[in-house]
Amino acid sequence: MSSSSATPAILIKDATTGRWSRPFIGLARFGRRSPLGALGATIILALVLMAIIGPFVAPYDPTELGVSPKYQSPSFSGNLLGTDQLGRDVLSRVLHGAWISMLVGVVASTSGTLIGATMGLASGYLGGKIDLLIQRIVDILMAFPVLILAMALLAALGPSLTTLIIAIAVPFIPYGARVVRASTLVIRESQYVEAARAIGASDLRIMFYHIAPGCFAPYVVVLTGLIGVAIITEAALGFLGLGIPPPTPTWGEMLSNALALLWFAPHVAIIPGVFIFLAVFSFSVLGDSLRDVLDPRLRGRG
Repeated sequence: MSSSSATPAILIKDATTGRWSRPFIGLARFGRRSPLGALGATIILALVLMAIIGPFVAPYDPTELGVSPKYQSPSFSGNLLGTDQLGRDVLSRVLHGAWISMLVGVVASTSGTLIGATMGLASGYLGGKIDLLIQRIVDILMAFPVLILAMALLAALGPSLTTLIIAIAVPFIPYGARVVRASTLVIRESQYVEAARAIGASDLRIMFYHIAPGCFAPYVVVLTGLIGVAIITEAALGFLGLGIPPPTPTWGEMLSNALALLWFAPHVAIIPGVFIFLAVFSFSVLGDSLRDVLDPRLRGRG
């Protein structure tokens, strides 16, 4: 009696444990298969935490002038990462700039590729004149380099955080559209899509319930890679003086102000440059690793 009653309890416990431990098992498997991708994900997590917590733990106001002598070198006894040409604390400016850079990178790339993915889904499934019209719009956007188109949009809209996100998001629309359209053209010929069409499912249901999940893997790979491109684009615009206007600190604006200080105060330029490199490198590596994991043609390769 006791043994028979204990068996279901053990099974329920094992099932519950397996359900909660499955994500951790998947993460551990991803780390074993792609150590470089796991390193990139770890760096991204650290940067996200820095962007969220950094403004609250920054030792000084990033816009406060003369908190210490100008061009002070990094030291443990004074300012940890030194000061710039106006005596502002570099650590505080880097922590506040991380929030701007990560916010612009994630929101701009996500919104741009999501709009493009919706366009690509409709283009690939509906075909005909809709496909022709959407692809001509995509071709027009693809004709402009990302940085040039972003500069043109910023010049027309004016510099602010919202317009900066829009200016970076618009050039990313074609990338999401092309990838999702290619996947949609393949999936729409599948038997389960034909079965859904045969039982009278609407086009919207077929597109978003049956086809869109199959496009998720390539979309995630493209999105992850473009986040790094968005971060470096924001830094380039800030370096050119077209980003968020001062005194709001950004990594690109810090590089722009430190251009003339490389010989006698190199830390003012090196420190934000290192963080830009870490952000772009980690997102690029994570995108490549996700492609290797999610692409069935690459799963069997050593």
